[in-house]
Amino acid sequence: MPVEKFKNEGLNDHEVIAARLKYGSNILYFKKENELIDSLKGLVKEPMLILLLVTSGIYFISGKTGDGIFLASAIVLVAGISLFQDSRSRNALKKLKDFSQPTCKVIRNGIVKDIKSEAIVIGDSLMVSEGSAIAADGTILHSNDFSVNESILTGESLSVYKDASAKDNLVFHGTTVASGLAVVAITAIGNQTRLGKIGKSLESIEEEKTPLELQINNFVKKMVIAGAVVFLVVWAINYVHSGAILDSLIKALTLAMSILPEEIPVAFTTFMALGAFRLMKMGIVVKQMKTVETLGSASVICTDKTGTITQNKMLLAKLFVLGSNQITNANELAGQPERELIRTAMWASEPIPFDPMEIALHAAYAQTGTADERHAYKMIHEYPLSGQPPMMTHLFENGACKRIIAAKGAPEALIGISNLNSSEKTKIAGAIEVLAAEGYRVLAVGEANFEGNNFPATQQQLVFTFKGLVAFDDPPKQNISAVLQGFYQAGIAVKIITGDNAETTHAIAKKIGLHGYDIGMCGDELMKLSVSELADKVETTSIFSRMFPDAKLKIINALKAKKHIVAMIGDGVNDGPALKAAHIGIAMGKKGTEIAKQAASLILLNDDLSKLVDAVAMGRRIYTNLKKAIQYIISIHIPIVLTVFIPLALSWVYPNIFSPVHIIFLELIMGPTCSIIYENEPMENNTMQQPPRPLSSTFFNIKELITSLTQGLMITAGTLLMYQYAVAKGADEQLTRTMVFTCLIAANISLTLVNRSFYYSLYTTLKYKNNLVPLIIGITLVITAGLLYIKPLSMFFGFKALNTLELFISISIGFTSVLWFELAKWRKRIKYPVSTVKNSEDIL
Repeated sequence: MPVEKFKNEGLNDHEVIAARLKYGSNILYFKKENELIDSLKGLVKEPMLILLLVTSGIYFISGKTGDGIFLASAIVLVAGISLFQDSRSRNALKKLKDFSQPTCKVIRNGIVKDIKSEAIVIGDSLMVSEGSAIAADGTILHSNDFSVNESILTGESLSVYKDASAKDNLVFHGTTVASGLAVVAITAIGNQTRLGKIGKSLESIEEEKTPLELQINNFVKKMVIAGAVVFLVVWAINYVHSGAILDSLIKALTLAMSILPEEIPVAFTTFMALGAFRLMKMGIVVKQMKTVETLGSASVICTDKTGTITQNKMLLAKLFVLGSNQITNANELAGQPERELIRTAMWASEPIPFDPMEIALHAAYAQTGTADERHAYKMIHEYPLSGQPPMMTHLFENGACKRIIAAKGAPEALIGISNLNSSEKTKIAGAIEVLAAEGYRVLAVGEANFEGNNFPATQQQLVFTFKGLVAFDDPPKQNISAVLQGFYQAGIAVKIITGDNAETTHAIAKKIGLHGYDIGMCGDELMKLSVSELADKVETTSIFSRMFPDAKLKIINALKAKKHIVAMIGDGVNDGPALKAAHIGIAMGKKGTEIAKQAASLILLNDDLSKLVDAVAMGRRIYTNLKKAIQYIISIHIPIVLTVFIPLALSWVYPNIFSPVHIIFLELIMGPTCSIIYENEPMENNTMQQPPRPLSSTFFNIKELITSLTQGLMITAGTLLMYQYAVAKGADEQLTRTMVFTCLIAANISLTLVNRSFYYSLYTTLKYKNNLVPLIIGITLVITAGLLYIKPLSMFFGFKALNTLELFISISIGFTSVLWFELAKWRKRIKYPVSTVKNSEDIL
């Protein structure tokens, strides 16, 4: 950026430090919640913690101090685990916040540099251009074709034109640049900005829960209600049998604890936060948590062309001069007509260029060898980029009142308002076809004459002379073909939506291997279609050219209406509405405008589209692992509930086989298992070879729910069989309890291993790399062995040491009650070989 044109050196380092010490940082400070207090408030509302407190209190009242102390210790441990998990989630989200913090450009020490928005100080010279979010309040020092959208402050959606000489020469934090470029002297930062002063209303805004989160919370609430009802029933049954209120209450609370699946919301929060953190480490910033759960189900990816599929390194490559009817290489200027064409194209650009094509034109003009006239002319009027197709016009004048009126834009726009005969139009059309077929980005250039200062209302009212065409080479990114193949392999359709012309887009699409590169539609054609016609067309069309914001938005909504989960990739201002409307809006981190980044839910920090393939894989992995964790929770809760309830309801010889201390121990095992082991599971083989899950599918389909229920009932059958076997062999209550408990622990370990995949065998999943599996299972085995064979512990838990045969039988029944599912998986693999699976749900 040629800073010397601004005649502004900006602040130096010492002035920046002094301003920051005097005025502070550019941060909006609102009411801050204490994170620890927030976490503790959440804990107090947890049903499991409430039950533990009540039960512990009853034990102390009834004189069972040891049990009371144990449960009090369990409260501390459960609270500690919850706070730890909450801290992990918060820390992950904090780091994401740091990564997603907006950046801006300032002039300091005579150079333009990128800084984080919070580093702006009063007195800074802030440079903003089309698509930028204005990061502080200030006064305009210099501007070109500058307009601002101030709807966040005024509610008015139309942009407002501003410049240094106008009465309204102020810009405000939170507004966005609709067009042009400006340099702004910062006058207010942080809470002193206009947005900061009215921003208290932001404190009351709460983040919306995602559909999956609502579904999970609804399930937990139902289980809480069920637990309350069963608690009352069991309390009544026990009281009728024993007549002891407190003892009956403890036994009823035992069952209530066993019913509550409090691990599910913890697992959901942990998976989403850590999933977002894992994506961040891959160079992908997730701004909205719901994106993590949606990523893996994307079925269509719509992408802009320039800067997304192509490198956005605009090089002036070819020239077509109408007078000579020749296409020449831009670096081999044949004569004066070509130099004149470049000169006119440069004057049609901004005086201080920020668009890659305009930068290329200014550079080409400087290399023509002619005398540089730019310092002698001043812009007296401009018509910003507008129209469909778009064009722009600039008017310059020097001290001798010599005037230059130059325009550039889409060839169709200039052809329509120039004095051209049919032969000339045919020549131009032929040149456009040749240039576009080679993948060049083509602009038309024209000039006009106008006397006086009563300029027409629109640029189309000027009469132009068509000068020629300038063609820019914007090659595809090197890895883009492999990226497309990654999407296709995952069953994801790819569509290009661009403002460029059809010929250029088709040429690039063919070069990169886009499926259906020969099937396209233009914006005007699209807008004429009815909703139903577009719904049919949008499925089969791969290229949408000459698109404008309304047309892009219409495509996204049509795909959503066809039940697709749509990802939209874009980097420009005109991509904003479509990014916002898509299920997954994806912006470029380096070349993306701030408007695009604000509208998006996900940002690719390095503009590397291959990371999006990794993001889809990560999304599928997170979703699948969360399902495994919740299915595990459902399956293991069933035997705990029924093993407590059935002996009591059927008046078996030992009706109260488990007490609260046993339930709490099992809960402490299950929490880490689902939240740590399953979250850390690698992606299963062939996950990216399966099609996306359909939008209509719920979190669990009926087959998956039946699987979890069946697993739970089979484990229940195993524990109750163990109970009856022990009783039949003459075991007392302690021995029976120990064998049933050991059987349940063995079943839990087996379930953890078996449910690592609902398709692949245990032999295969044991090879998966997850260091937490042996660690967590090893800890479980060591603690269980301690409970059984360390006398003080076994006495406290009411256990009795098992001999070798008893231990073997208990473990065997526990394992067998789960390992039968390996046969079901084997049958599934026979029925649905991986190569023939047509629905990703079939392998889950």
